[in-house]
Amino acid sequence: MAKMEKTEGLEWTGRPFGGFIDDIRRRRPHYGSDFKDGLNSKTLGTTIFLFFAALANAIAFGALTGALTGNQIGVVEMLVITAIGGIIFALFSGQPLTILGGTGPITIFTGLLYVTCEQMELPFLQTYAWVGIWSGVILLILAFTDASALMGYFTRFTDEIFAALISVIFIVEAFHDTFVAFGPEGFGLSSAFLTLVLALGTFVVARILRNSVNTPYLRKGFRTFLTDFGPAIAILAATMFSLQYPEIQLSKPVVPDTIATTSGREWLVPIFNVPTWVIFASIGPAILATILLFLDQNITTRLVNAKDNKLKKGMGYHLDLAIVALIVLGASFFALPWIVAATVHSLNHVRSQATMEVIDVGGQKREKIVSVKETRISGFLIHTLIAASIFFLDYFDLIPMAVLFGLFLYMGFASLGGNQFYERMMLWFTDPKLYPNSHYTKVVPAKEIHKFTFMQFICFVVLWVLKTSKIGILFPLMIAALVPIRLWISRFFKPEHVEALLTEDEKEGEEMSAGLS
Repeated sequence: MAKMEKTEGLEWTGRPFGGFIDDIRRRRPHYGSDFKDGLNSKTLGTTIFLFFAALANAIAFGALTGALTGNQIGVVEMLVITAIGGIIFALFSGQPLTILGGTGPITIFTGLLYVTCEQMELPFLQTYAWVGIWSGVILLILAFTDASALMGYFTRFTDEIFAALISVIFIVEAFHDTFVAFGPEGFGLSSAFLTLVLALGTFVVARILRNSVNTPYLRKGFRTFLTDFGPAIAILAATMFSLQYPEIQLSKPVVPDTIATTSGREWLVPIFNVPTWVIFASIGPAILATILLFLDQNITTRLVNAKDNKLKKGMGYHLDLAIVALIVLGASFFALPWIVAATVHSLNHVRSQATMEVIDVGGQKREKIVSVKETRISGFLIHTLIAASIFFLDYFDLIPMAVLFGLFLYMGFASLGGNQFYERMMLWFTDPKLYPNSHYTKVVPAKEIHKFTFMQFICFVVLWVLKTSKIGILFPLMIAALVPIRLWISRFFKPEHVEALLTEDEKEGEEMSAGLS
């Protein structure tokens, strides 16, 4: 039997609504400070940066959903639910640093459900609504019965692979979409070259400015400003640069001209306009959708709550799952997309609200989080701006898609920072004499480190292949399978080596804090 990891907020209470009530009690004393702690320039920079990131995410996944569903669900629907769901989550969740949005697995699932409905000659929107309604109900039951405690069986082994996978998806898609401009779908060589310049320019400027606080140049206040507003400045600068070449055609976000459903249908779905058997048969696909939503939500929240992030206000897994369940349930009556915790956006939200310091670890420089502004204001403002943007759809074409590609590239690389799996992979190409003197290199022989990392890499590759295959709907099952896989792999290593490779160096964190005090 797998051993559960002891984690605050992921205990079995043995009481109906026990974990849910405990989450509310844990977070309630901090509700006022959740707003006061956000009254600073860092929140403003975070809001601007992640507004564009979340907006781009909504447009991208909305367009993909439209392509996979015959435009019965599209960009406007994704913008509406991202705005409404995001505001609700920011105000009432247990972990407001989590950002909700559309995700790849859910979008793929929606497309597969559409194909199934077409093959069985069933009305898609009504069937989709019932699948979402049942899924929302099941998620509520899971939230009220402490089901998120199952995440105690997951460890850093799974978290690192999942986070790396999502980060690499962002990086690969950014490069792919940028270089598409050089193919027959582009607008010529000039357009392709400007697309490349804008994408890489946005990425480089955002990355340089984000790290400017660690340079010895300029005054600290100005360096902090550049760090907080780095991504926003990069977006603005790249957009202004593109406007200097109006004669060059660039790919722009594809959005509708009016605020209406993509297909022109009524917003509220007539859910009873289906055979009775469809209502109950929808429970089957609803269970698969529930697995997707449950794992996406809880794994991302675990990553946000990781000890490395130095969060102080406590967890809220069951409360967060209940709110996502209500959002999914409500959205389904209108056939709006299902949204859940978006990994890359959430991790970038944490890092954007963090105060970072560069420390020396065994002769190597590493960036560590010292503290994080745990606030609801940035999440609330991000999604409020998305709601407002729905009324200004005409202005979206001022921002080239290339700038958004560069932003995705920046976010992908930024979220890889601090991922120990990624850091251990880099040791494959590092001179052994220059290995960092970290907690695991002190305990675990280099050969064992590489063997363990390679096994993680195999799991990563399997997940990548599975998500792009015809059976991509089984993606969440493979994530769940990482628990027994990790237990099996552990048999080939000494227990103390596994523990060192899957835990944070608490002593290192204490030394860093002492050095800064």
